[in-house]
Amino acid sequence: MPTKLQKSDAEWRAELTPEQYHILREKGTERPFTGALVNNHADGFYHCAACDAPLFKSGTKYESGSGWPSFFEPIAPEAVELHDDSTLGMHRVEVTCTTCGGHLGHVFPDGPNPTGQRFCINSASLKFEDK
Repeated sequence: MPTKLQKSDAEWRAELTPEQYHILREKGTERPFTGALVNNHADGFYHCAACDAPLFKSGTKYESGSGWPSFFEPIAPEAVELHDDSTLGMHRVEVTCTTCGGHLGHVFPDGPNPTGQRFCINSASLKFEDK
């Protein structure tokens, strides 16, 4: 299990861009089709933008048409945590980074095989490491 990273609000604000802070620490979202990694098709790894924990492999990314980078599974089950989210008058499942607790996006049961899951993740929550 990854070690939990604890930082103060001031430390997060100093390390993240305003957009990253809003999304990762305040559970915000970027507008669809605006994120830097939506159309990224390079081979590599997606890490948490806040703590650099590895989250997804490029081989699990696919074009969902949702406007956000979408993956059918995390790099390892323990890389992310799932939480019930009833905000905005609907039930969703929030995805957070296990290491730092940063909000990444949501997961939906309408993805492709082999998992049937769509991890719909904000680009600002991720950084890409080219293989």
